[in-house]
Amino acid sequence: MTSQSEKHSPLPRRHLLGTALAGATVAALPGTAGAEEHAPPAAAGDGSAAAEGGRRPWKLRDTMRAEDAWARFLRGQDLLWTRLPTRWYEGPFLGDGLLGSMIYQDADAGRIRFTVQHGRVQDHRPEFGSGWGTARLPVGHLTLEPAGTITAVDWRLSLWNAELTGTITTTAGTLTLAALIHDEVLAVRVRAHGGERATWTFHPEEAISPRSLSEAPPAGYTPNPPWTTRTTADGTEVVLQPLTGGGRTATAHRREGDDLLLSVGHSFPSDTAEAAALGNLRRGTSYTALRRRHTRWWHAFYPKSFVSFPDQRLQSFHWIQLYKVASASRAGGPVMATSGPWLEPTPWPAVWWNLNVQLEYWLIHGSNHLELDSLATTVRQNQEQLVANVPAAYRADSAGVGRSSDMFATRSVGRPGTGAETGDLTWALHNVWLSYRHSMDESLLRDTVFPVLRRAISYYLHFLTPGSDGRLHLPSTLSPEYPVVPPQDTTYDLALIRWGCQMLIDSAELLGIDDELIPRWQEVLARLTPYPVDANGFMIGADTPYAQSHRHYSHLLMVYPLYLVTWDQPENRELISRSVAHWQALNSAHRGYSYTGAASMYAMTGDGDTALTYLRKFFDPTTRYPCRPNTHYTEAGPVIETPLSASQSLHDMFCQSWGGVIRVFPAVPSAWADVTLHDFRTQGAFLVTAVRTAGATRFIRIRSLAGEPLKLRHGLTGSLTVLLDDGTPARTHDLGDGTLAIDLPKGREVLVHSGARPDLVVAPVAVVEPGPAWGLP
Repeated sequence: MTSQSEKHSPLPRRHLLGTALAGATVAALPGTAGAEEHAPPAAAGDGSAAAEGGRRPWKLRDTMRAEDAWARFLRGQDLLWTRLPTRWYEGPFLGDGLLGSMIYQDADAGRIRFTVQHGRVQDHRPEFGSGWGTARLPVGHLTLEPAGTITAVDWRLSLWNAELTGTITTTAGTLTLAALIHDEVLAVRVRAHGGERATWTFHPEEAISPRSLSEAPPAGYTPNPPWTTRTTADGTEVVLQPLTGGGRTATAHRREGDDLLLSVGHSFPSDTAEAAALGNLRRGTSYTALRRRHTRWWHAFYPKSFVSFPDQRLQSFHWIQLYKVASASRAGGPVMATSGPWLEPTPWPAVWWNLNVQLEYWLIHGSNHLELDSLATTVRQNQEQLVANVPAAYRADSAGVGRSSDMFATRSVGRPGTGAETGDLTWALHNVWLSYRHSMDESLLRDTVFPVLRRAISYYLHFLTPGSDGRLHLPSTLSPEYPVVPPQDTTYDLALIRWGCQMLIDSAELLGIDDELIPRWQEVLARLTPYPVDANGFMIGADTPYAQSHRHYSHLLMVYPLYLVTWDQPENRELISRSVAHWQALNSAHRGYSYTGAASMYAMTGDGDTALTYLRKFFDPTTRYPCRPNTHYTEAGPVIETPLSASQSLHDMFCQSWGGVIRVFPAVPSAWADVTLHDFRTQGAFLVTAVRTAGATRFIRIRSLAGEPLKLRHGLTGSLTVLLDDGTPARTHDLGDGTLAIDLPKGREVLVHSGARPDLVVAPVAVVEPGPAWGLP
């Protein structure tokens, strides 16, 4: 066994900016020959000429500023149906982060099903585990029954309006359809023409775990009571589902003319669900009123960032994922379960913490949509439960979560030394840390990341023991879902321990916390055993090679997404290449995220063509588990994380910001000569706008939202122009390797380009790889 050299990527710190720049070579700018330093002028306010009412020396021309431009662009990304979908992974889907619906042919072929599911609806009997006792529970479905036999459909899922519209043609006439979900109300408008009519029926479903289709309930499990129904004075029909473990679910719906409005309420431990559902309907009032509020939200959502590239199929896919994640998650709501708010029969009717949760949320960072981060919300709100999840002997200073849980993170975690999976909370905290790094919201670091990570790492510290080699070793733990348990030193956990200790040290310094554990964290970093490595690369753990196909890349976390062993470390490049190649060589057990993970790893190396090759495997219909027609995904059941992670793979090709360096267009495939990014959010809370034309970067504009140190790997050649938004040269330092340190104060912008100033235009790029629309066009 050999070990690789180890380096860590420390958290860039605002107050160390002067130290980071000291001694660096200073690049002279055009027009200032011989200058060694270029300081921006002092000014009142935020120092911005624009802020003081002055004229900018340069200004972006954003062709996407107007709503009609967005409407035109997103119309080209819409999903279309000219055939009636017969399965959930073929049909349109709607959601508002809580209530969700998928639309497809009912088991009775003469009807169309609108599923009705809700992200808060779960059982509350943890003694039966997350698969049964705290599983997500089905609510029911609506059926739309025409008078005639359905002969054709013509549907469009508008991304811009987050609305399904179209027609249903039957032997009796035509139905015109429109549907949306907003503020926990499903609103559908159906108008009949010719001899048609529309009959709506709500079908409650038994409140039992979706696992019931594939396995018997655990011993002692008793069914939830049957539902009851009643009709209110205004004609609203209410279905009440009491739960044995406490609380209840209420589904209320009413029809007014052509409109049908439905809402779901869930309460625990109280019985307020009915009041919540009826209150939602009172606020909904009508389809027209609801649609007005609904489109206002979505029209403000999309312009927060923009990306365009010349592959029509993948470009549309990417925008559909933004629609999907905003339909499935909102900050303040429950963490996404494996199927989001679109529950179907599945062996995974809960929240999975050993990969699913992490992959689900990466997309929100670069796309500048931190308002969707329900994972950070869940961790912040359930810290007491995370403490209760560890054995009682360790609750004074530790926290954790088991592999799967309900929306409250209710699931005990095993002890190292028993072969248990113990690192999942720490990996989830990496996501929450990413939200901190992309926002630089110090309260998120102080109140959530630091205290919970401190406890997650403290749980490990109880079990680290010195060996005869003087190194600290971890007794047996499980690398998620790998069938062989290492006797000690599981690579998954070693990577998380290293990342966690380094982040705690950096965070304590930034927050001004003189923590008594700092010497212990430093000792762990100095003495922790190296990652086990053999001739094929990183192993699963000590004496446990990567010897059989494994869909997870848990043994490669130090490469991605933790970026502890990176391509910027030349001594580790061969090890990275060898490890990723060996993981992919044994591929019989691979799933969709095995390909998206490989794509992101190759993007880290700068190899965009190989990254795209692996990403395309996910879209290849001959692949065993490909992307489905509506961009959803299924294995033994529906899982939401893989398509969302595919969009992150695209992000990794276009812009990366790990290790304190922003890398613009680091791994763009050679076939994509033109790419536009606008307000792409990076670590350090920067918004990056960059345009690539004919295979070359034309300009980069960066806005600082927090005043963090800016290091830019720009990819430009020749003499550089680096100007602040008041026209003065920015203070810069050449760090080598194509990386420039730029002094950019909070609230200011900098423009970087080479040669003559290009046209500073943000616009969609021309499609050179046409492809059919998603859906069933």
